[in-house]
Amino acid sequence: MRYIADVAGGQGLLTRALRKKHNYEAEVVDPRGWTLKGVPCREEEFNEGMAAFYDLVVGLHPDEATLAVVGAAMRARAIVIPCCNFWDTSRKLGRGALVDAISQHYAANHIPHERVQFGFSGPMNVGLVSEPPDRSRGAG
Repeated sequence: MRYIADVAGGQGLLTRALRKKHNYEAEVVDPRGWTLKGVPCREEEFNEGMAAFYDLVVGLHPDEATLAVVGAAMRARAIVIPCCNFWDTSRKLGRGALVDAISQHYAANHIPHERVQFGFSGPMNVGLVSEPPDRSRGAG
């Protein structure tokens, strides 16, 4: 794994850590262009078609980009840690129900995934780690 998209990554703190501490080719994909100096950024909205370029798509509280990050799981490894319900605005979903709804979507689309509690504090540290369906069958 080499190329990582930090979707809706804001200032780019995750991207900076991935680049400096772990030597990944990471970049923020966020139309707001708020990144800190020296953090690479594509100032555009992420769409699931962009996933083919990346080895991993990360949505750490991606808000409006949640649907695109989840959709990217069909093409690339993905991590989504949702916080606000931009998944199904027709109903109120708390954190647990939101993660469950995305998990059900993955299951219905045969996307291998697991629910993970990440090692940082706060109530929004539960997410889903997924592999695209083709990689689970022995590719990649």
